[in-house]
Amino acid sequence: MSDSISTGADEFDRTQPEGLTGILDALTAAVTHARAMPMSSSVLVNRAELLDLLDQARDVLPTQLSEADDVLAAASSARGVAQADADAILAAARIQAAELVDAEHVTIAAVQRAAEIVAAAEAEATGLRHDADDYCDRRLADFEIDLGKVLAQVQAGRAKLAYRLEADDPGL
Repeated sequence: MSDSISTGADEFDRTQPEGLTGILDALTAAVTHARAMPMSSSVLVNRAELLDLLDQARDVLPTQLSEADDVLAAASSARGVAQADADAILAAARIQAAELVDAEHVTIAAVQRAAEIVAAAEAEATGLRHDADDYCDRRLADFEIDLGKVLAQVQAGRAKLAYRLEADDPGL
């Protein structure tokens, strides 16, 4: 009996899973390949192996969350750069419009050109803001999907463990 359990632990020791998904896959494999108890749906698992995998999952989760924060910070930075560019374009347009107004013989043309420059700058700023917001939304949606998958896997694992705990404890 202990030979099959230690064999699973030996395989585990040789191939450390990477990332939260790898750890969850290793947990699933440990439960799936565990030795079945005769005439029961219960299995024997290596407690140390499963606890080690759970500890690894706890260690990896903050890393993945900080990576998500980095993605959000990069998106925020991109939006800040786009806003700065838009502000610079608007400032340049205002300066140019003021210079044109100073020249008497081109006042009418200057007003029209200034309006065009401001409209173009506002359109470009709006486009840049939209692109930055769209990028942020896509990254957040990807992260939301990944977190949803991880949550579903964790909930399924906990449900299996709860079922096994109830099945193993005749007093419940």
